[in-house]
Amino acid sequence: MSGSIDQAFIKQFQAEVHEAYQRQGSKLRPCVRSKTNVKGASTVFQRVGRGVAASKARNGVVPVMNLAYSTVECFLQDHYAGDWIDKFDDLKTNINEMQVLANAGAYALGRKTDELIIAALDTATNEAVGTQAGQTDNDGMTRAKALLAFEMLGQLDVPDDGQRFAVVGWKQWSELLTIQEFANASYVGDDELPWKGTQAKRWLGATWMPHSGLTLNGTLRHCYFFHRTAVGHAAASEIITDVTWHGDRAAHFVNSMMSQGAVLVDDQGVVRMRCKEQ
Repeated sequence: MSGSIDQAFIKQFQAEVHEAYQRQGSKLRPCVRSKTNVKGASTVFQRVGRGVAASKARNGVVPVMNLAYSTVECFLQDHYAGDWIDKFDDLKTNINEMQVLANAGAYALGRKTDELIIAALDTATNEAVGTQAGQTDNDGMTRAKALLAFEMLGQLDVPDDGQRFAVVGWKQWSELLTIQEFANASYVGDDELPWKGTQAKRWLGATWMPHSGLTLNGTLRHCYFFHRTAVGHAAASEIITDVTWHGDRAAHFVNSMMSQGAVLVDDQGVVRMRCKEQ
């Protein structure tokens, strides 16, 4: 047997972990601003204020907008997902143990990526709660609550440019499917229906998707309607995998790891929808 067989094993395993993470690891990372190849323990996201246009006299000086610039610092955290692969596991089972463990590690790190983004969303302060029926903490996801969040983003001048997202729990997703405007092709068009290949769809100018990891505070699930630029995600290290042979265990130890972080960049671009779960 070739002395380099372990290297082939390691390279194949690393490729499978990376592929699994890209395929099904994180649902929310494509929905936010993302920086890669960050150097250091933190990075900075720029936040630019609103400009105001003004007139000028003939031959006068062009007025300056005096944009307010500020920064938000995102700290990175290191995360690991490791396990053992016994040398003879493949002989004793009818499954590919390496692929199973590669998927498990990639999914675990993908869930951690989403946890970081959700934690950043949880720091937002805008709430879609009002005195009108359907906008209180005593009900689930309603048409009125979704429309209030939509209205709030519009009033805050959050761009309606195709980069808005809404993430809800699975209970709220089921409730949305009972709303005609959400689920009926007569309202949203056949191409926008939620059951074509994946549970995600376009409604109110945003991409809606269900997620199992949203914060549950007592009986209230925290759902969000937000713009992509309102949340920042940074990665100093994408997923890397270290595979080492331990002769005393007759097994490989596989450690997948990453260094990432997330932060709320602009509080104005996020609206929380609190929904009661029974």
